[in-house]
Amino acid sequence: MRVAAPITLTQEEAQTLRKWSRGRSTAARLVLRAKIILRAAEGMTNAAIAAELDTDRECVGRWRNRFVEQRLSGIERDAPRAGRKKSIPAATVRKVIRLATTATPKNATHWSTRSLAHAAGISFKSVHRILQSQELKPHLVKTFKVSNDPRFVEKVSDIIGLYLNPPEHALVLCADEKSQIQALDRTQRPLPLKKGHAQTATHDYRRNGTTTLFAAIELLTGNVVGQCMPRHRHQEWLKFLRLIDAQMPAGYDLHLIVDNYATHKHPKVKDWLAKHPRFHMHFTPTSASWLNLIERFFGQLTDKRIRRGTFRSVPDLIKAIDDYIADHNDFPSSFTWTAKVEDVLSKVARARRVLDKSPSE
Repeated sequence: MRVAAPITLTQEEAQTLRKWSRGRSTAARLVLRAKIILRAAEGMTNAAIAAELDTDRECVGRWRNRFVEQRLSGIERDAPRAGRKKSIPAATVRKVIRLATTATPKNATHWSTRSLAHAAGISFKSVHRILQSQELKPHLVKTFKVSNDPRFVEKVSDIIGLYLNPPEHALVLCADEKSQIQALDRTQRPLPLKKGHAQTATHDYRRNGTTTLFAAIELLTGNVVGQCMPRHRHQEWLKFLRLIDAQMPAGYDLHLIVDNYATHKHPKVKDWLAKHPRFHMHFTPTSASWLNLIERFFGQLTDKRIRRGTFRSVPDLIKAIDDYIADHNDFPSSFTWTAKVEDVLSKVARARRVLDKSPSE
């Protein structure tokens, strides 16, 4: 009669096996193997272990023997299995990758799996597996813009310095306008969300006018100062600066981070700033609005309140925006900048090197 090989565990092995046997994110097969070895170490027979764990004796014996031979590493990984060799030659794989990354089809701007499969002479499922293994996605495109501002390094260093090491007795605010916000009303009543069906809305809409939101977020507390106005000229910008001046506590310098929009640099704006020395303006580089954290707030406002909203008039839209800001200020939260100047500059430098190598269109 065959006798199962006895198993004696070290303290470290026992601890690891218990961890695997209880792990919620551990693969089910590894959980079963760990339980088999733990019970075998307690002296249970293969038949008793199989009955308790609802498996068969051959399975228990296989993993008991594997553990005796290879210990933890033997049950942690599966043994190599014989199987059919890969049917796609390496040259074909290279051809698919080369076509996907350096060429386009004759009648389209980008490849689909089927058009690429036709060009490579293999099935579209094989193309899908190759693209997936290389993390290539010809159907997607992302936008970017590398700033060519001659003072890019100086401006980036200045603004990130304010984020990471703000001056004493001063408040840092990120300010901008979100212009041309449309009051859109759907042509028919939206249908609500229900089981098995997403919320639906008509693809067309009525335009009921626009408004412009002037907003600034104070980075220490996350409090937002906002006001909607019909236009976004220097007159409205001056009105908003006066609002900031009135709402921010006295005795503090105010460092405003803004973009290079012409109204921010209008002569009358400069005259007003000269008479209010507690304001210090910091301009982002051209084509670098991502440096201004107020854009994050605008993105949240759009996603959570505007994009799927219905507004029958501009006053309805303004009320929705004002309510959103008031609700935010009841429990304010700010945005934390973590990237260092060196990280940003090195990333931009890499992007410029790639652009310099790219062929001109």
